[in-house]
Amino acid sequence: METRQEAVPVAQTENCARCGAELIAGSRFCHICGKARKAQFVVHRVRWARLLDVHRIEERLGLPMASLVALVAGVLCVLAAIGTGLIYSASTTLDWQAVQIWRIEWLLAAVVAFLAGILLKTAGGTKDKCD
Repeated sequence: METRQEAVPVAQTENCARCGAELIAGSRFCHICGKARKAQFVVHRVRWARLLDVHRIEERLGLPMASLVALVAGVLCVLAAIGTGLIYSASTTLDWQAVQIWRIEWLLAAVVAFLAGILLKTAGGTKDKCD
């Protein structure tokens, strides 16, 4: 069985501006003369944070912000309708009817949110075409 060895990039070293000594990786100051190193900020993003990047979602879905908010509200209402059926149990006919009414209310709210999203997208689309 062959083993592959991948090339590992060599880290570039940085030298101190005052004394020319090689700076230790991750240090804030030169270990020879004590001069402060240039500030380098490294942004570490969590993978799940990419999922919540609103601008990226807008770009991928092609929706304006208002439509995206309406879409999220509609999805939350659908989840609430599903959750209503899972949380509440019906032991009598009256209980069953109450649970069904709650589900209907959540689903109507979802329909309203989805329609608002469609209307907001249409209004935003005509605005962009006029510019």
